[in-house]
Amino acid sequence: MPVECPAPGPEDVVIDVWHSWISNGTEGSFLRGERTAGDTTWRPGDPSPFPLIAGYQKVGRVTQVGAAVRGLAVGDMVFAVMSQVEGMFDRHAGHVSPSVCHERFVHKLPANVDPVAYSGLVLTQVGYNCGTRPRLQPGHLAVVIGDGLVGQWAGQTLLTRGARVVMTGRHEARLAAFRAGGKGETLRVPAGSGVTELKKLTGTPVHVLIDTVGDTTFYDDYLPVMAHGGTVVSAGFYGTADKIELQRYRFRELAFDLVAGLTRERLDATMEWIRTGRLETTRLITHRFPVAQAVEAWALIESKREHVLGVVLDWPAGGRTT
Repeated sequence: MPVECPAPGPEDVVIDVWHSWISNGTEGSFLRGERTAGDTTWRPGDPSPFPLIAGYQKVGRVTQVGAAVRGLAVGDMVFAVMSQVEGMFDRHAGHVSPSVCHERFVHKLPANVDPVAYSGLVLTQVGYNCGTRPRLQPGHLAVVIGDGLVGQWAGQTLLTRGARVVMTGRHEARLAAFRAGGKGETLRVPAGSGVTELKKLTGTPVHVLIDTVGDTTFYDDYLPVMAHGGTVVSAGFYGTADKIELQRYRFRELAFDLVAGLTRERLDATMEWIRTGRLETTRLITHRFPVAQAVEAWALIESKREHVLGVVLDWPAGGRTT
């Protein structure tokens, strides 16, 4: 269906999208009606968040800049977060081209790079945030719960910081993708937290626990093996099951870090880590679809009929949403 975009204002940039990266977890939960906006949980009585243009991350070429825009020019390759649309449940959109974006949501890409590597920058930044925020010394054990994209990038970041990293998950192909980096360890856990198996594998306290799946019951499971003064990082979506009893964790003096947001500074830092090879993105892309086949992309994510990690929509040059 045609999508209406507002006329660009003096602080807006217009972008023809080349690639947009689907956020499997977030967009899947929106389509299932589990959220109404961002991390806002849908509750009985709330409206369904439709019609909606999903997504929040893409790269493309600037075709127009407003009179008040500084630092961007026509022809620049950029990453963009949210775009503006009209007539939808939410006036913000992701997978739409041309994209009318306020300049604060637009980041100029480094020169001479493959733009698709940066098309999932928001998610990559969440993984970077997971890995850079905890208190950590080289050699400390860090456990990443979840083998999805955020977990992959969190693990890569922790490895760069010198941690011993064990990723737990249910999908062997995804775990293999993490091991392919050459330094990470994995533990396949078909059900449950895997704490017993982890103790056999490592025999050392866990200094950093990163939850990317959104299950607070794992916090209690891991409490007996957490190091004094360790860090629990929360990057999952918990829906309405988001309550924990802090009293249980006080005696270990654990720090809790909430890292699902984004800042301009972190996006730029993540971009630099991608440019210098400290974060790998393109090897995690398992599927690419022409944007005209977007329905097939989301059907694959929902059905999981085959191994799927990074899913990118490729747009024709000068593409338009249809």
